[in-house]
Amino acid sequence: MARKRPGAQQIIAKLREAEVKIAQGGTVAAAAKKIEITEQT
Repeated sequence: MARKRPGAQQIIAKLREAEVKIAQGGTVAAAAKKIEITEQT
């Protein structure tokens, strides 16, 4: 079964979650790991 790409709303939610993590003093690497993407993405 093929993987589905996340929808626009899911992407926005993950980016907001990462933004909050970084604003709280976290690193970009930690935020990327939390939302399950690679740092380069």
